[in-house]
Amino acid sequence: AVVLAHNHPSGEVTPSKADRLITERLVQALGLVDIRVPDHLIVGGRQVFSFAEHGLL
Repeated sequence: AVVLAHNHPSGEVTPSKADRLITERLVQALGLVDIRVPDHLIVGGRQVFSFAEHGLL
């Protein structure tokens, strides 16, 4: 399994359209080699957004 993570230096942790798209593509690509993605985290300032907690995975 791989947990994806990246930061938003702006401090805004809401995923952008590009964040959602790359997450979808990485989940699909990694799935081809039987690697699951349990979460993708976006860190901004002292906040963290979890794709899994928001039902986006």
